[in-house]
Amino acid sequence: MRDWLKARRDAMNKTQDEIAELSGITRPAYNMIENGVRRPSVPVAKRIGNAMSIDWTIFFADEGNKTTHQKEVTR
Repeated sequence: MRDWLKARRDAMNKTQDEIAELSGITRPAYNMIENGVRRPSVPVAKRIGNAMSIDWTIFFADEGNKTTHQKEVTR
């Protein structure tokens, strides 16, 4: 999960639906980005950045993509 993204959205008092609409994407697509399942394309990152008043390049920085869950490795 991108905790920083969720925290920013919460600070704005916006729902995922609202951010998705402002960004021109679907709520499921935004949800996958916020949860760290997918990385946005550059155009989508820019639109989310504009909608949330954040620097869009954070999506492509190492610390912007850290997740709070780890996948188990099975052998």
